[in-house]
Amino acid sequence: MKKTVVLWVEKYFYNPSLLQKFLSYFLLPLSWLYCFIMYLRYKLKTPQDFGIKIISVGNLTVGGSGKTPLVTALAKKEKDPAIILRGYGRVSRGLVIVKDKTEILCDVATSGDEAMIYAKKLPHATVIVSEDRKPAIIKAKELGCDIVFLDDAYSKHDIKKRDIIIDVATKNGFCLPSGPYRERLWSSKEVKVLREDVDFSREVTLVDATAKMSLVTAIARPQRLDRYLPDNIVAKHYFPDHYSFSKEELKKILAQDGATSLLVTYKDYVKIEHFGLKLSLLDLEVKVKADII
Repeated sequence: MKKTVVLWVEKYFYNPSLLQKFLSYFLLPLSWLYCFIMYLRYKLKTPQDFGIKIISVGNLTVGGSGKTPLVTALAKKEKDPAIILRGYGRVSRGLVIVKDKTEILCDVATSGDEAMIYAKKLPHATVIVSEDRKPAIIKAKELGCDIVFLDDAYSKHDIKKRDIIIDVATKNGFCLPSGPYRERLWSSKEVKVLREDVDFSREVTLVDATAKMSLVTAIARPQRLDRYLPDNIVAKHYFPDHYSFSKEELKKILAQDGATSLLVTYKDYVKIEHFGLKLSLLDLEVKVKADII
């Protein structure tokens, strides 16, 4: 059931069927209203200068775009970077320092999955989760950071920053709820748009592969993984983005599929590595082809 819903929503937003197109057009008045409200929200904001270099990396559409590995690749090149994000899926609230320059300070339930990826992949970086990005930026400056990366903050028009947007291909160009766009690329806003295989490329490493692997993933647009999968996948299990797995349901998947391991992305790995189950890792990294910041 979960897989069916995930795939239906993905198809509706990115490659709609004829019936889904009718639904999309039916909802257009709501989309126009939504987009107009977002435009007003943008025009009424005045950007605040925090006196530190701030780079926002994200996408205009709902769902994944590969921003986490891109931010990771960019932050690796910096001396004292801070990564600030909302922390979707975490059980905590407010501002939490997930990692300072030396050590991880909380567990994945407190940080959220994406923040823990940054904490593990960027040993020299500071990672902060906060619904309100402004106090987090101030905290990053207090901790001695010299550059801030905002994960998915194009819509934070009240912060002076440089926006980098990952272009996501779709056959549905409408705003929510008719289409996948959360916001438009406003003409008066300076933005750097990056395209896969033009400005950056993805590299995938398969770690601890076994003979029969079941793919288990809780990422947006999970079919993005298909091009990177090995041949010996015995089943695919898709869950909603940021889903919290239980050990028992994963053990059941292993048993019913007759799999020798679960194949997961790093986003899922950080949530389930402590379960003690046999895991194989599909580790995705991004190689940036030019200096973009």
